[in-house]
Amino acid sequence: MATSHTKSRSDTPAPKGFRIRRDLPVGRHPLLAAFPDLDKQPAALRLQPDATARAKLFDETCVQVVDQDLWMYVAPWDMPPGARREWSPVLSPGSDCIVVGRSHLVESPAIVLYMDIFHELCHVLQRHGGANLWPPGVSYVERWTEVEAYRFVVEEGRMLGVSDAFLREYLEVEWISEAEHRELLRKLEVPAK
Repeated sequence: MATSHTKSRSDTPAPKGFRIRRDLPVGRHPLLAAFPDLDKQPAALRLQPDATARAKLFDETCVQVVDQDLWMYVAPWDMPPGARREWSPVLSPGSDCIVVGRSHLVESPAIVLYMDIFHELCHVLQRHGGANLWPPGVSYVERWTEVEAYRFVVEEGRMLGVSDAFLREYLEVEWISEAEHRELLRKLEVPAK
């Protein structure tokens, strides 16, 4: 949920059948218009085993491409407390929308986009279950929602054969400190350097 930096390149390709519409214009689009057949990926079945609930998740979630230098985040329904000071999010009252920076969509490696979109879909499901994705006063690496979503994509990455070095860099986001990064690595059982 912040400005992006160049994320690690990996020799590991995204899974077969993972497609990205890198030419998608700025604006709101159905999730499957941005990532065709994403719902057919094995990770989609692991994320939501119930076929009816999975179809609803992928049919009702949208993607909003923005002309900003950022990765992805789930658009809040309401302004999170303190957000205006740190970040001015797109709001999507009552609907599930994943915001993605145009440069991230166009330039990032497919494996990074694959991991990011499933990370955000974890958050959508968490919110459906009643979770507060932005609890006030809780650091990023202490939020169970972040740890759970990262755990899901780290496991996916490992199944695809990404290296620990790639995972370390993937988890090194600019809005956390070095100490918080080490804590996140520890929680996710990714060996530090």
